[in-house]
Amino acid sequence: MEYVRKLMDRVSVEGVKIELLNTAYGNGDTFLAKLDPRTLFLWYLYFGIAPWFIHDVILLFGLFFLMGLTTMMSRVSPLIIGILCLGLLSQAGYLLIVSWLFGGGGETILPLLKLTLKLSVISLASITVFCSMDPEKLSDGLLSIGVPKQVSFGIAYGYRMLPSLLEEYHHIFLSFRLRGVAPQRHGFLYLRSIIYFLKIAVLSFYPLILSIAKRTRTTVEALETKGFSYAYQSPRVKRIKLSYMKFTLRDALFLAVSAIYMAALYILAVQFNL
Repeated sequence: MEYVRKLMDRVSVEGVKIELLNTAYGNGDTFLAKLDPRTLFLWYLYFGIAPWFIHDVILLFGLFFLMGLTTMMSRVSPLIIGILCLGLLSQAGYLLIVSWLFGGGGETILPLLKLTLKLSVISLASITVFCSMDPEKLSDGLLSIGVPKQVSFGIAYGYRMLPSLLEEYHHIFLSFRLRGVAPQRHGFLYLRSIIYFLKIAVLSFYPLILSIAKRTRTTVEALETKGFSYAYQSPRVKRIKLSYMKFTLRDALFLAVSAIYMAALYILAVQFNL
């Protein structure tokens, strides 16, 4: 019962907001968080794309083990892991049911297993990289590799605003419930209540959109007052802003260990296939 209570506390709006803040700002003392953002981007360039072209089960399981290890090192929120597992299981189950309805059999399990492993590896690699960088570091890393300034700033701004928008949406949703009239009876399979809550959920987006527009205008005016456009167009300002970023021995060791692990994994796969 205590476990259920803790789980319900985590899935509440306040719990989700805390988990989002911890994901964005609470992992700064991990090993991966101390790496240069460009190192993480280079690492992700391989592990986010290569699994699509790998069909050997041993290689995929080896990649999955590595991604699980790096995810643990990143101290990823259990809520994010739970959402990932739920999505992967639902997708795999959906594909299995569809294949069975259209004449598939036991021979479809292995391809579905490979697809699920590939998606798991790519998803865990994405979580590892983007949970290891706070919004400011992510924005600077994107800026350093040539991403347009407006895009890099927009990503950092979205990270910062998401918890506030989630809380504001919850307040609007509760205000609609206070002023509305809930169904007297739930109906068959709670159909009336479900329709009522879906209607409120949709209506709550309209005041939120207006609030986002007002917040965005205020932010733009404040940034322009401080010389945002000029600063982002100045090479000198960009150089000063990114001066803290540099490759270190830690970055080289991380990439070297990953390369050695992949080489050993490829050799092992070749030996077993022989």
